[in-house]
Amino acid sequence: MNKISCIRNADWVIAWDERIQNHCYLRQADVVFQGANILFIGRQYKGPTDIELNGAKRCVMPGLVDIHSHPSLESAYRGIREEHGVPEMYMTGLYERSFSFWPDDRGLLASAEVAYCELLKSGVTSLCDLSNPYPGWIDLLARSGLRGFVAPGFASAQWRLEDRHRLLYSWDEQRGRREFESCLKLIEEAERHASGRLSGVVYPRQIDTCTQDLLRESAALARDRRLPLVTHASQSVNEFLVMVERHGKTPVQWAHEIGFLGPNCTLGHAIFLDEHSWLHWATCDDIRLLAETGTTVAHCPSPFARYGQVLEHFGKYRRAGINLGIGTDVAPHNILEEMRLAAVLARIAAQDINSVNTAEILYAATVGGAKALLRNDIGRLAEGCKADLVIIDLEDPWMQPARDPLRGIIYTAAERAVRDVYIDGVQVVKNHRVLTLNYAKALGQLTEAQQRMEAAVPGRDYAGRTALMIAPLSLPMG
Repeated sequence: MNKISCIRNADWVIAWDERIQNHCYLRQADVVFQGANILFIGRQYKGPTDIELNGAKRCVMPGLVDIHSHPSLESAYRGIREEHGVPEMYMTGLYERSFSFWPDDRGLLASAEVAYCELLKSGVTSLCDLSNPYPGWIDLLARSGLRGFVAPGFASAQWRLEDRHRLLYSWDEQRGRREFESCLKLIEEAERHASGRLSGVVYPRQIDTCTQDLLRESAALARDRRLPLVTHASQSVNEFLVMVERHGKTPVQWAHEIGFLGPNCTLGHAIFLDEHSWLHWATCDDIRLLAETGTTVAHCPSPFARYGQVLEHFGKYRRAGINLGIGTDVAPHNILEEMRLAAVLARIAAQDINSVNTAEILYAATVGGAKALLRNDIGRLAEGCKADLVIIDLEDPWMQPARDPLRGIIYTAAERAVRDVYIDGVQVVKNHRVLTLNYAKALGQLTEAQQRMEAAVPGRDYAGRTALMIAPLSLPMG
């Protein structure tokens, strides 16, 4: 029999209010869970308990839901990606970086382990992990304790460069078909995993690297199996122009035409929609199409902000009826920092402090993400939901004075105040330390893996350049 745990008399609880369909604050409240599920949220629980936890000077909030992350890659780009962009490609460094920098299998594992630790330490309990399959992935994700939504990628083409201004494609439709079949087997493996915390996501990698047939088949399979469906779309000006050249319409409009969009579909980024100021396009239909089809947008502000790009804008998308979630498409994998940046950049893009509020950002990082993953039992603290909990230390200096804990954690403290994390009622972070993985060891392995990756760059780069030629250090050597 699973033991009953009670966080007694917490100073603050961010609970789910069914009447308003949103989160609310409770003061001096109890949070009770047994095994994987929440039994009680409220004041003065009088039922039996096996474990009593003191909630004084604590805020209990729902575990955060990260719906777009590439853990096996992004940690390896530390010190490389932060200022790497290509002006001739409308500022994005995506294509040059992915062409020239790629970790080996050991590097992918080390990068993922570092990322999982950072995600847990910033309060993420559910993760949509978009990765190219690599050995040991499923076992590592299960060992982390995260609620993992496994999204193995497949595509009909790979990006290719011959210079700094043209995005080219190497097409191999048969390879894409083989990858598709292999990824389905990996999803089934995840769903059978003994942990019970893993499930699958259908992930054709990019709207521009998959054939129409592969995208349509992916969408049909996801609908038939009731699985989430995700791809990257409208993530760069380059991609927008390529899709217009191919089809005479925007990526979103073409995705709608072929039946790809829908309530189970998430588009990664969806920044460069037809009305974005960088594009000067003739239509203003993309936002409406996303809203009408119930498609989710996974918003990851950091990587684009580093290029000087911004979604225009969070408040407009939300008020149009688009479901939004938050992702960590960059290192550090800190969803609280992404939430802060999402709020600030939305106000800059809108030139309006009221364009988005903190409650809307929390909603996106919890319930909005859960909706994208077709779940109504995560991202909220309510009876019957999963016991995915984050405990914030209100005695942490960065949280004081704790007048409004949610503002404190997003705008000031971030991961520094995340003290404890539970997933399925099992503690995975205790007093700021990840219990399931070895963060320090993984960082050492990542350092070695990055050195191997950089050494291999001249053999991968179209011009035979070194890593330092592509991404110089921030200061000259003396």
